[in-house]
Amino acid sequence: MPLNRRKFLKKSAATGAGVAVAGAAAAPAAQAAEAGGPGRREKRYSLTVMGTTDLHGHVFNWDYFKDAEYADKAGNAMGLARISTLVKQVRKEKGRCNTLLLDAGDTIQGTPLTYYYAKVDPITAKGGPVHPMAQAMNAIGYDAAALGNHEFNYGIETLRRFEDQLDFPLLGANAVDARTLKPAFPPYFMKTFRVPGAKPVKVAVLGLTNPGIAIWDKAYVQGKLAFPGLEEQAAKWVPKLRSMGADVVVVSAHSGSSGTSSYGDQVPYVENAAANVARQVPGIDAILVGHAHVEIPELKVVNEQTGRTVVLSEPLCYAERLTLFDIELVFRKGKWEVESVSASLRNSNSVADDPEITRLLGDEHKKVVAYVNQVVGRATETLTTVDARYRDAPIIDLITKVQEDVVKAALAGTEYAALPVIAQASPFSRTSEIPAGDVTIRDLSSLYVYDNTLVAKLMTGAQIRAYLEYSAEYFVQTAAGAPVDVDKLTNAGNRPDYNYDYVSGLTYDIDIAQPAGSRIKNLAFDGAPLDDARQFVLAVNNYRANGGGAFPHVATAKELWSESTEIRTRIAEWVTAKGVLDPKDFASVAWRLVREGVPVF
Repeated sequence: MPLNRRKFLKKSAATGAGVAVAGAAAAPAAQAAEAGGPGRREKRYSLTVMGTTDLHGHVFNWDYFKDAEYADKAGNAMGLARISTLVKQVRKEKGRCNTLLLDAGDTIQGTPLTYYYAKVDPITAKGGPVHPMAQAMNAIGYDAAALGNHEFNYGIETLRRFEDQLDFPLLGANAVDARTLKPAFPPYFMKTFRVPGAKPVKVAVLGLTNPGIAIWDKAYVQGKLAFPGLEEQAAKWVPKLRSMGADVVVVSAHSGSSGTSSYGDQVPYVENAAANVARQVPGIDAILVGHAHVEIPELKVVNEQTGRTVVLSEPLCYAERLTLFDIELVFRKGKWEVESVSASLRNSNSVADDPEITRLLGDEHKKVVAYVNQVVGRATETLTTVDARYRDAPIIDLITKVQEDVVKAALAGTEYAALPVIAQASPFSRTSEIPAGDVTIRDLSSLYVYDNTLVAKLMTGAQIRAYLEYSAEYFVQTAAGAPVDVDKLTNAGNRPDYNYDYVSGLTYDIDIAQPAGSRIKNLAFDGAPLDDARQFVLAVNNYRANGGGAFPHVATAKELWSESTEIRTRIAEWVTAKGVLDPKDFASVAWRLVREGVPVF
């Protein structure tokens, strides 16, 4: 199916590439009150825009990795079933005809539930199921959603099938056809709200997604889709929306507000650009922020051209929060003007699951619970990631061992078969555990929480050394003799755990007393100092191979092989074939933290 031929585009030929949705019941009189003294009859209208983001497949307050109700130290609850209850409350308070419900992307990846309906019982199969996230969001009554970068993780076919199953549009003004540069998804959505005794209020929602998709899912999108910057595309579309009569412009952006990028200069567009959009592009009233997985109840940014305040809000991920933008309008001189915008959050832990969603998706939930609890092997001892970010942990060695074995088998018989294979892996989770005894798919899924696939890259010793130095920037510089607090030792410069890499097949020390860039000591291969000119095959996940995390050299290194099977699946296959998960088959102490040569632990 052509990338730009979608049902929501076809609905709106009269308005270009966007979506015009008319119709909402008349607003109650209380929402269209008259204001002013004698001789002044200003109409007022109150509109509430609700928003979620980064749902990542969370329908219920359930942790599939622990096979239990979700619980964290902060007392949060998650899931669309909770959001549904909150949304119903807001609609009752405000009047459904005075509300809009949006999402800012990352919907169909992130839990075993989403994996199951992408890979085990795929929605793309002939006569296949309707995606649980589509069912839930349709039932709740979403009006529009922006594309997230993780929407592309299972390929364009799965994304398009999911899109077809939705009763609302997936927006992406900066997701364009790579050849024509025309929109491949609806750029915007418009809705008219009727106001008694006054002109209707026209609300436009512009959807923007993340330019990093071009890096992170290059295998799926290269040559098919392009992702220009959010600022540039907002500057193109917002004036158009205003010229079409939009009284209110809301942006749903799968992009954080920090103004930073994780991919360095590999893409000439900012990853977390939401605040930039507010600052640079006039005509925007509010921005629903996504992607960064942080909680921002309300952020006010002044537009540099108009001096007007734009209100941003990012609800916490996994459906733990619901953003409310309360927008007050006044009718003056024949048109509606936005008088004020305020943002607030509602907490999913304050309500129970909506029984409507529970009934709707109970069967799908049970299927996935049964799937993840399948036993695939037996562990001789408990393996955990509790201290994996600062100690070489056997559980991470399991990942690298599997990756090494898969790549060695793939390169057998090729000109690269004699080269040593080393592998990278990251401590994704601080709570993953494979208990002694029966090992289930659930246990292994909790170890590797992303749907990454495997790539083989040709690297030199010098490039590997630079790679490790960059990785070691993750640690906070700690002088010899100073106390070591493991809770403050890592994440220097806000580097997330998934951007710290082990590399197997080598031995090395990381001297945290030294400044970043001078920390890798005693780097050796096969018992001898590493030869910078020697060639290696690096078994690396596709996120890192495509430049995720901005690690040096790897994105530009020659690719020798790649596959579409998830690393998580390869781990399950390896354990199933072995039958017994014994650390002696995969564990080694490749690296350690030191200070001036003295081990930290």
